[in-house]
Amino acid sequence: MTCFVIVCGFLKAKLNQAIRLWLLVLLPFTVSIYADTTTSTTDPLCADAELWSGKLITDICWECLFPIRAAGAELGGGNVPSIASDQVFCFCNDPLGLPQPGMTLGMWNPARLIELVRNPWCSPSLGGMTFSVSQVRLTATTGKADFDASEMSFFNYHYFAFPLTIILDLFWDKRCNADGYRDFDLMYVSELDPTWNSDLLAFFTSPETALFANPAAIAACVGDAAAAATGHPIDALFWCAGAWGHLYPLSGISPTSYGTDPRITSLLATRATAALHRRGLAWKTAGNEALCGGTIYPFIPKSQYRLSMFYPVAETASNHAIGETTFTWGAGRTYPGPGEDHVYILWRWQDCCLN
Repeated sequence: MTCFVIVCGFLKAKLNQAIRLWLLVLLPFTVSIYADTTTSTTDPLCADAELWSGKLITDICWECLFPIRAAGAELGGGNVPSIASDQVFCFCNDPLGLPQPGMTLGMWNPARLIELVRNPWCSPSLGGMTFSVSQVRLTATTGKADFDASEMSFFNYHYFAFPLTIILDLFWDKRCNADGYRDFDLMYVSELDPTWNSDLLAFFTSPETALFANPAAIAACVGDAAAAATGHPIDALFWCAGAWGHLYPLSGISPTSYGTDPRITSLLATRATAALHRRGLAWKTAGNEALCGGTIYPFIPKSQYRLSMFYPVAETASNHAIGETTFTWGAGRTYPGPGEDHVYILWRWQDCCLN
């Protein structure tokens, strides 16, 4: 219990110290853009999310870092994933292969930034810049879906590493950083992925889609929606996205009947994460098996993640579970024009062994 108090007190002190410093200084961030990669001017059709400004402090849900679980005890309120580690102490091998004892630590971390945009190559997170594609030579399409806007909606996505607690030097431990990212980095763009705007091509990269294209599998998502409303989506129903709709196929095409933009873009952000898991590009960081480092996991562990909108209207007091109905969080989160692009922070539960 003494260790728990010391660790949690240290974490809270570091958090408060960093927030006070940033609120006092609010140094403007500068984003260096390589000349051959992006344009030097802002596209009037590409909104600026003002990520690298004071909003990096004011528009973040700092309460969402909690609860922090240390040695089995919890500090702060909030949801703990059902798959989180239940151990108090742990052992991990050192570089020589010798087991070293430690104490378990679990917490929510901002891990990724996902922007969903209507115009290909537009990046609200980079100040409304539009990537230049003059040097790109692919046989894929330009990143637009061939559907009437009244029937289907389509968004491209850009997937960034966003380890905010490391960027702000709030907390870092090598075992609490499973994938090794320490900076803001562009990891994936859907415009270069021909499966994102084609359901048929998406099927060939995830053929299990055929197993879930039936009334029974779709009906099972009702239970997932009910569980997600309480903040605990059902990981076993990995083909469901709760009240947002069906997770498969893993493409950027969604019927407009799915409702509002917050619901559609949340679904597509989840599909993007699920697609990266399916391709071995995303990690499972929750559970006893992740204490000494994350593991590649082929299907999305939904309870490991939570989302909070950063743009156009930030969620600053809470985040939401995957599949949680937009009635509880989505009202007033969009507006015509620039407010139709969306930027989400993907929170990830991290279990690790401190020694």
